[in-house]
Amino acid sequence: MTQAQYRVMPENDFIYGEIPGFEGVCAEAETLEACRHDLAEALEEWIFFRASRQLPVPTINGVAMPIKGIH
Repeated sequence: MTQAQYRVMPENDFIYGEIPGFEGVCAEAETLEACRHDLAEALEEWIFFRASRQLPVPTINGVAMPIKGIH
């Protein structure tokens, strides 16, 4: 989450957040706090999805998540 990037969307004044390197992990909400919460949930779901299908997960802050069946 420390790598997350946020910006205000001018067309609706919502906060948009994404995490570079994690394709498809994004959120949009009315407040920064709500956007951070939704982004954390999106990241969690993304990691579970990737792990359940034995797909690689990027190293996060120097921590690698070993996925069974991936070498």
